[in-house]
Amino acid sequence: MDLATQTRRRRTALCFFFLVPGLSISSWVTRTPDIRDQLGASTAQMGLVLFGLSVGSMVGILSSGALVARFGTRPVMGVGTSLTIAGAVVIGCGAPLSSAPTVTAGLFLFGAGMGGGEVAVNIDGAEVERLTGRTVLPTLHGFFSLGTVVGAGIGILCTAVEFPVQWHLTAMAVVATGMFVYAFRAIPTGVGKTRTAPADGSPAPARPAVWKDRRLLLIGGIILAMALAEGAANDWLPLLMVDGHGVDPALGSAVYAGFAAAMTLGRFGGGFFIDRFGRAPVVRASALSASLGLALVIFADSPVLAGAAVLFWGLGASLGFPVALSAAGDSGPDAAARVSLVAMIGYIAFLVGPPSLGFLGDHYGLRAAMTVVLASVAVAVLLAPAIGPRRPTAAAPAPPGEVTDPKTTTNRTTSRP
Repeated sequence: MDLATQTRRRRTALCFFFLVPGLSISSWVTRTPDIRDQLGASTAQMGLVLFGLSVGSMVGILSSGALVARFGTRPVMGVGTSLTIAGAVVIGCGAPLSSAPTVTAGLFLFGAGMGGGEVAVNIDGAEVERLTGRTVLPTLHGFFSLGTVVGAGIGILCTAVEFPVQWHLTAMAVVATGMFVYAFRAIPTGVGKTRTAPADGSPAPARPAVWKDRRLLLIGGIILAMALAEGAANDWLPLLMVDGHGVDPALGSAVYAGFAAAMTLGRFGGGFFIDRFGRAPVVRASALSASLGLALVIFADSPVLAGAAVLFWGLGASLGFPVALSAAGDSGPDAAARVSLVAMIGYIAFLVGPPSLGFLGDHYGLRAAMTVVLASVAVAVLLAPAIGPRRPTAAAPAPPGEVTDPKTTTNRTTSRP
């Protein structure tokens, strides 16, 4: 099998690795009001339950970089996806038992798998982006958003017909398992693996301290803000519409589906605008769109206007995460370490930040709590120039050691930038 065919199969497999967590998280999110009712939990108590997701995410995120460096992306992606699927099943079991500890444990598994596995899959995706010379990561993240749209649609239907949560989440886990088994075979071994002792037994060369890179930290600030905007919607948007704007649970789930659809549209179409205008203008426009959407959801008293504004929120939040990861990958040497650092910052914001909003929401209301997210996204507008202005250049003859995709006009070396 030639390199181009292997790369296409690998990219297809990565689409499934992004699709599975999207299906999983939207299945959980759309059933959050039902699970909250079955647990009999207040907003603050739901924040505590969500800290299971936070703790699991921290475990996965903080260990992922070292695990990828030691074992490569493939085994970390495999274990992470397996834990994500298992966590959804445990959450489903805990809801009908009215067992908050069981749901919390399921969220812990879910967070550990998603945090660890998704860092690895982003490193693998950045490698494919360098090999092909294409803007790949926004499209891959688009499959995550597509998974949230499909999962949200199924969740809305299940909520409307009062289909039991445990059977809904178990069925989703069965489908996700089939996708995982199919995709895992196409992922190569050794990607991201850097901790291999030299053959002559001499000490391994010191790796650069990427966390001292000022530009990389600014990119981390952008991904923190934009991932918080995405994560806040994933954790709280249905309840925000139900409790903050007085809509019924099915309509609250429908609004979340609109957010997910806007995210999907932004990510699948984002590559065109990035290649045409560059990263920084696109990220700045995205942050402005998210700020507008959040401001209207927070301050508008009309449920119709707030529901429509969610589309601006979703479009704005769609590209910050994948574009920041792409910029991190070519910001300097040791691309895997750079992507890992920025991805960890993003997933900390995505999975750990939103549960804290529950405590603010319990005291001041969820609409007021979202002002924290609005302020963070406003800062991302100012940080946008750090993302880098790189645009595609005209094709040149490929020097030795480069891999050229015949369908693209851009060449990139296979070595670390």
